[in-house]
Amino acid sequence: MATVLIQGASRGLGLQFARALAARDSVTTVLATCRRPEQAEELRSLPKVQVLPLDVTSETSVAAAAQQAAAATAGLDLLVNCSAILHPSGRGETSLRDVSLAGLQETFNTNTFGPLLVAKHFAPLLQAGSGALGVQSEDAKQRHAAVLVNMTAKVGSTTENVLGGWYSYRMSKAALNMATKNLSIELGRGRKKVLCVGLHPGTVDTDLSRPYHKNVPAGQLLSPERSVSHLLAIVDRLTVADSGRVFVWSGEPLAF
Repeated sequence: MATVLIQGASRGLGLQFARALAARDSVTTVLATCRRPEQAEELRSLPKVQVLPLDVTSETSVAAAAQQAAAATAGLDLLVNCSAILHPSGRGETSLRDVSLAGLQETFNTNTFGPLLVAKHFAPLLQAGSGALGVQSEDAKQRHAAVLVNMTAKVGSTTENVLGGWYSYRMSKAALNMATKNLSIELGRGRKKVLCVGLHPGTVDTDLSRPYHKNVPAGQLLSPERSVSHLLAIVDRLTVADSGRVFVWSGEPLAF
């Protein structure tokens, strides 16, 4: 039986992750975090869900949430970092003229620094997980305790970048991919391994992508339900050999 935590669960992909995991018989508890739990009515109405306050841009808040989680469970089998912003303005920069220090800092705080701090403070709970998700190795020395997922984006891949622009968002996700790789190495040591991967959800019908829906080719805009279903299928088949990699929602690896 599994205990999972979704960081950034009040809407969009995070909310759908909470819904989908709460619906699984194998999941006993879903810890879900957001900045304002009192306003997350739909999240709080889900079965098996315990909502914790967490502001991903505040390390004090992240540490406090980790303490609350430790009081609620002995370990985590899955943690998904979902919170993200495109840019404080709601639109990515189209040229250097649009780049500002404030925009870069706020985007990195949410998309890169926040998830890394969540990994830092929740690592002990992940290392105490039961290994209920993913495929366990037959080699006892290669068995894992938990899975850590950082939601990334294809536009954060340097090899995929042919259009430029979106400086803050692209850079923040590229840096998140490096953080995920680092985490996979550090948390992959010893007997309490944590598999760490990045997942690209595709272009999903959420508030983050809404300004750009008109540019999405017909049939390529995914619903949160379809995207999360594919992403959880990837999580279910992860092995220790996959740790440190980035995968597209459809299952293919993404070079970064």
